[in-house]
Amino acid sequence: MMMFPALLVFGFVAAFTGPALCCRRYEFTTRDGRCCPMCSKGNVVRRDCTQFSATYCVPCEDGTFMNKPNGLTRCFPCSTCGAAQGLFAQQKCTATTDVVCDVVSGYFCRSLSDDGTGCSFAVRHKVCAPGQRIEAPGTSRSDTVCEDCPHGYFSEDGVNCTAWTVCSESQTKIREGSAILDVDCEDPPTSSEMLSKPLCS
Repeated sequence: MMMFPALLVFGFVAAFTGPALCCRRYEFTTRDGRCCPMCSKGNVVRRDCTQFSATYCVPCEDGTFMNKPNGLTRCFPCSTCGAAQGLFAQQKCTATTDVVCDVVSGYFCRSLSDDGTGCSFAVRHKVCAPGQRIEAPGTSRSDTVCEDCPHGYFSEDGVNCTAWTVCSESQTKIREGSAILDVDCEDPPTSSEMLSKPLCS
């Protein structure tokens, strides 16, 4: 019998009777070792071919897809893009393609989908700690990069580093600066404050 490597078209009659050692491209091996034409994208096998009939293919149901010619009996389930996981559907699932997920604001993609067109796993951007600054803000593909404030600078909110205040000659330094807190300077008392102070008896 003559073998047909072409993709199955409904109504095409194929006859594969003998056991198959190696099926050709766009053919699949049945459980009893015969070669049958594959189903096209968006379809799966309902019934194998016989000597007198072609492979019987059926389309994928809603919520499933098949992205390649195949000899499978079930379509793949569509992925989900949950907001709780930091993802949203950039492109809906079709009979021939899976859903394409992208990341919501404040997250970055840690793992791409198998075909590289979307994101399969997202992580929330790192929040820099007090005493640090944002060296590079997070993007949809990279995390936030934090950097410690150098000596002489502080950051209370973990966003920017600010130089310590330099007390004037008339001020008194009552607290040294740190990576988290600014220097605290105290002004000299005013004349009215001096007069309001009780005199020693």
